[in-house]
Amino acid sequence: MFSKDVIVQNQVGLHARPATFFIQKANNFKSSVWVSKDDRKVNAKSLLGVLSLGIIKGTTITIIADGEDQEEAVNTLVELINSNFADGQ
Repeated sequence: MFSKDVIVQNQVGLHARPATFFIQKANNFKSSVWVSKDDRKVNAKSLLGVLSLGIIKGTTITIIADGEDQEEAVNTLVELINSNFADGQ
């Protein structure tokens, strides 16, 4: 298992278009991937799950992966968030 914390800095947080792009990226990996906020953890490959966290600008989340490509999965998703979803806009 591998995880990293990241602060969401884009204007709209992890909603609608950014969340969809995030989930598409997460689905590229074989590992199980989760997003954790406060005491809740959801499947990062589920749009409804990610949206249910209500992640807004300035929120710290933890991205967790478990599987053969876990480090690549976490690092890729952290980079995506740190780039303010530049690849998906």
